[in-house]
Amino acid sequence: MNQQLHSLLHLLDHYRYLIVIVLGILIVGFIDENSILKALQYRAETKELKKEIKSYNEQYEASAKKLRDLRRDPNTIRKIARERYFMKQDDEDIYVLSDDNQNVITVDERAK
Repeated sequence: MNQQLHSLLHLLDHYRYLIVIVLGILIVGFIDENSILKALQYRAETKELKKEIKSYNEQYEASAKKLRDLRRDPNTIRKIARERYFMKQDDEDIYVLSDDNQNVITVDERAK
């Protein structure tokens, strides 16, 4: 037993710098709160958030353009009222054409 302990201590003494370097890399790379893995996760999260910011800015620009058009041109208000809310003038008729596929049940399906 004493011989095994002596050989283990000799091995640790011989590779002490290597052991310290490996432990340091493990602590800095994986265990520490400011580790390399956390930095990579934060970088990926930052990229995702920048994509979201870009999409929100694009939505904002589109909405701001629509708002400017609404404020400048009264015909735009009429156009939106007609398209979205099916409003019409007294002397007009509106026909709504739908592209929705309706479920058609065949005779074979009813029999099942």
